[in-house]
Amino acid sequence: MKAETESRIFSVDEYVRPSNGEPIRSVVLETNDSVVVVWHAYPRQEIAAHVHPHGQDTWTVISGEAKYYQGNGVEIHLKAGDIAIAKPGQVHGAVNSGPGPFIFVSVVAPGSAGFALSEK
Repeated sequence: MKAETESRIFSVDEYVRPSNGEPIRSVVLETNDSVVVVWHAYPRQEIAAHVHPHGQDTWTVISGEAKYYQGNGVEIHLKAGDIAIAKPGQVHGAVNSGPGPFIFVSVVAPGSAGFALSEK
């Protein structure tokens, strides 16, 4: 039997979509199991606080830094190399607090995790 030749390796750089408006959600792959997204935020740009009622969102920071919202007004500092995990229903979001772009990969699982805006 011949192995699948579908690509399983993706370059973050190919999915970075800088925007002077709202940060753009650049989808790498979407299945029933998960949604993989690359985010780019310029200094002071924000990914609004939100929740996924039925799934987990895992962020892996590629470059830059940000204030990461955890709900109830709590913010923590994220930097390149950090991994932030929001379990189902946990508030998360961020504002770029550094001098350069904040780039991260988000993996939401399952793909049907849902989305709702929330307070920081």
